[in-house]
Amino acid sequence: MIGKVNDKFFRESILPYIGAVSDKTVIGPKMGVDAAVLKLKDTYMVIAEDPIFPSPTISPDDFGWITVHIGASDVAVMGVKPEGMTYSLLLPPETTEEYIAALVKSISKYAAELGIAIVGGHTGYYAAVNTPIIGGITVFGFGEKVVAPNGAKVGDAVIITKGVAIEAASLIACELNDKLHKNGIKSNLIERAKQRFYEISVVKEAEISVKIGGVNAMHDATEGGLARGLWEVAEASGVGLRIEKGKIPISEDVKTICDYIKLNPLEVISEGTLILTCNTGKVDELMSAYAKEGIDAAVIGTVVPEEMGRFWIDENGTLIELVPPETDEFWEAFFSIFDK
Repeated sequence: MIGKVNDKFFRESILPYIGAVSDKTVIGPKMGVDAAVLKLKDTYMVIAEDPIFPSPTISPDDFGWITVHIGASDVAVMGVKPEGMTYSLLLPPETTEEYIAALVKSISKYAAELGIAIVGGHTGYYAAVNTPIIGGITVFGFGEKVVAPNGAKVGDAVIITKGVAIEAASLIACELNDKLHKNGIKSNLIERAKQRFYEISVVKEAEISVKIGGVNAMHDATEGGLARGLWEVAEASGVGLRIEKGKIPISEDVKTICDYIKLNPLEVISEGTLILTCNTGKVDELMSAYAKEGIDAAVIGTVVPEEMGRFWIDENGTLIELVPPETDEFWEAFFSIFDK
């Protein structure tokens, strides 16, 4: 198995074991929640933790970019501006100092662009590590209120940004460029998918959402893609869903590449797709704000009472139960395809 542990194991063997109880914890470990929330007097502290694994041919600069933006996104979706971070850089013994210096410089550059201070961390060589990885990046921020993924309300519109399978398509295009060309996939589609690497962030649209207001829940569609992200919001909020499949944007490059590796674009990793639920009275203003910043977005459904269930609606109006994929099949397909 590759990726996150399954839901049953998470609920039974991880969730119950959270150490001491703290009266400062407002939101702790929970299914579908991207970050913890602590209450410090009159201020909320939002804190998120992520490992970051590089793809095989990623440059130090791109590795730095994705490290910062993945970490920052998990704080931004809670409605709080990321302000500080630490990270642990774990390295194989043969890693050159030139590579380390380039990566550290890149992380600093992209953190500064987002106004994030690097306040600590760890860097070291370890024989058990076979590629440079961020063993963990911790990002935090402070605010007077938060927007949690468990805040979706009945009647809210469901909106997503940038379409689906963003991370999956971009990683495949970047790593399997020659194979895609040899299999007849058009160059313009490969190049468009490669550029999606720089869409693997929801910091900008999350900040816009908070500024406009009316947003009750936000979540980044990571492992399990849109299907799991939608289910996690509904599960955390105790609500149902009606999601119209025909309104979900699936671009030609994404569809072509997902078809190539035989994966469902609705069920594979899509870091960079912001899922949010919004008061219907704010939808037009929010969509206009996104458009002004060049961010594609679509209204794909509605939040309904929990007893109505969670369903996709297909092109014929048929209801199909929306269930989360047990595992994200992207990673196994991604690594196995190198051997083809």
